[in-house]
Amino acid sequence: MALFKRGGIWWYEFLFARRRVRESAKTTSKTVAKLAEQKRRRQLEDGFNGVEDNREERIRSVKELGSAYLDDYKLRHKAITFAEYALGKILRHLGALMVVDVTDRTVTEYQTTRLKEGASPKTINEEVGFLLRLLGEAGDVIRARLRRRKTLKLAVPRGPGKAYTPEQKAAMLAAAKAARSPAIYPALMLALHAGMRDAETRGLQWGRLDLAKAYLTVGDSKTEAGEGRTIPLNSALLVAMVEYAKWYTERFGTIQPEWYVFPFGKPRPKDPTRPMVTLKTSWNNVRKKAGVSGWGSRA
Repeated sequence: MALFKRGGIWWYEFLFARRRVRESAKTTSKTVAKLAEQKRRRQLEDGFNGVEDNREERIRSVKELGSAYLDDYKLRHKAITFAEYALGKILRHLGALMVVDVTDRTVTEYQTTRLKEGASPKTINEEVGFLLRLLGEAGDVIRARLRRRKTLKLAVPRGPGKAYTPEQKAAMLAAAKAARSPAIYPALMLALHAGMRDAETRGLQWGRLDLAKAYLTVGDSKTEAGEGRTIPLNSALLVAMVEYAKWYTERFGTIQPEWYVFPFGKPRPKDPTRPMVTLKTSWNNVRKKAGVSGWGSRA
């Protein structure tokens, strides 16, 4: 540490993380300058090690944080209806609490209260997600504790899917062929003919697709049993994938094994090294144009 004067004002200088820090203490007192240097060094050490004094945040009310969170959310998202609804429920039940008073037990009690009010498990899970995000670091701690106890999310019941009729399948495939996206038709063919889930389809890479031998190998899947399974390509699916491979080659000049079959980019694919973010919008448009309601099953 070194203290020195410039025009009657004390400055301090020291090394931190192999960098020289030289700043004015903005005082004519050497004693005050020494204290300023110590405080500045402590600030740098706390920031470097991720140590912050967040006591002021912890005594703020959930209502205060919720209002600020919603204001920021509105700036970043176009669809805010559900966010307003979810935060409204949270503030009605927990708004008067200080952040420091919110614990993992608070969350489980909130889940129980909302179930008694008739809210669906899926809705409650979304509301809890908003609550933990607006709590910041405190929410991260609570989330980790609940996850360890497997009480973070309520189980969401899944109803049995209704099989699409041959007419519905034909209508959807016709709509998919006419779609603007070149990916939706082969993706739909994989769903209907290979039983591929949405995430499995989006994560499919060319190295797992053997058009010469007419089969594919599933990569990451929702279940362990699903990963690594081999699926034969029937004649209709093989034709669709061969045609799509021709378009893909024209688009990107070649096909690399590590590239994604359904690459990133909207409305036209542009980055084969990244997977498509979602197929949901395309699915919805296809079903709407085909006059098919519900998600159905692939049987």
